[in-house]
Amino acid sequence: MDSLELIRGLARPSSTRIVLLVIDGLGGLPHPKTGKTELETAKTPNLDKLAAAGICGMIDPISPGITPGSTPGHLALFGYDPVKFNIGRGVVEALGIDFDLKPGDIAARGNFCTVDKDGLITDRRAGRISTAKCAELCQLLSGLVIDKVKLSILPVREHRFVIIFQGKDLAPDVSDSDPQQTSVAPKAVTALNPKADLMAVVANKFVEQARAILAKHHPANMLLLRGFSQRPHLPTMPEIYRLKPAAIAAYPMYRGLAKLVGMQVLDTGATIAEEMATLKENYSAYDFFFLHIKKTDSAGEDGDFERKVKLIEEADKSLPALTDLKPEVIVVTGDHSTPATFKGHSWHPLPVVLHSRWCRPDRVGEFSESACISGGLGRFPATQIMPLAMAHALKLAKFGA
Repeated sequence: MDSLELIRGLARPSSTRIVLLVIDGLGGLPHPKTGKTELETAKTPNLDKLAAAGICGMIDPISPGITPGSTPGHLALFGYDPVKFNIGRGVVEALGIDFDLKPGDIAARGNFCTVDKDGLITDRRAGRISTAKCAELCQLLSGLVIDKVKLSILPVREHRFVIIFQGKDLAPDVSDSDPQQTSVAPKAVTALNPKADLMAVVANKFVEQARAILAKHHPANMLLLRGFSQRPHLPTMPEIYRLKPAAIAAYPMYRGLAKLVGMQVLDTGATIAEEMATLKENYSAYDFFFLHIKKTDSAGEDGDFERKVKLIEEADKSLPALTDLKPEVIVVTGDHSTPATFKGHSWHPLPVVLHSRWCRPDRVGEFSESACISGGLGRFPATQIMPLAMAHALKLAKFGA
């Protein structure tokens, strides 16, 4: 019996509420001048108060040493084994913008990027062009049909877009063109098994046509593709946990992932204050809330230490809007570490605090990597957060006689 089946057998409905606050890319590394991470540098009196009253620890989204993408990082927080349920980024991006994926459709995540005269990538995000500019470029690329395969290119946010391939005999088992580093050329898309040969041919032909179309549109003069995938079937959170779950997330990818695991995705604004207002407005209607803060991750990817610090402080200032609602369980953590000094996702564990009337407080007095490493929860897999939250919300029956 796997862990989800175990929880499914023990879960029971109740009136208690759980709020999972995910500060994207929360974990950091020490700044070379101060020796403090972004979280340790930020002034976070409200998070510190929560940590002092709760129980803390450190989590590994996948396992020690493995750097997670955003999708597996979040799946682990929702209790799904991210290795068993390996979902391509393309699907969640497509669902996040409400594209109706049909059986057989292949979706891939795209980045507009910048390449130099030698075709080497200088910026994987094309300077984070505006969403309006992204939509304009997607329009230039739309309407292509390659080897009887119809292509739909749709804007997501800033430099990100999604591409949908619709045709016969397509399989998603192809490699990415995105090398996820600069100073190298985009990769050719290759079939990972013979059934995906057509998909690889069509993808490469599209990339070459796009190269010509985008050549004069610096800084977005090229594109990168990754996460080719079809819509999978997952057991949903209502089925597993007997919850009525809701998601409050401004960014499409996280809305798509929430939809895939059976959450009701609520309309919300883009700011943290607007997300907190959405929580308050809908608080009585659901018993589980996934509340997502995105921009901390973007600041880390951009190498902007100070901006990430300020965004953490903004999240902290908003926290009373959550705690004043007095949910029975509050969990605050991240989906992965994105140290500004590293300029990308990393394998480092990240802090977590669980607050509940029923928790056994430890001696941690602040919410930070250096403090939480000594917390009572210890270091554990992120997949264990949901069982802990369910138990502290009195939503799990006793196992065995």
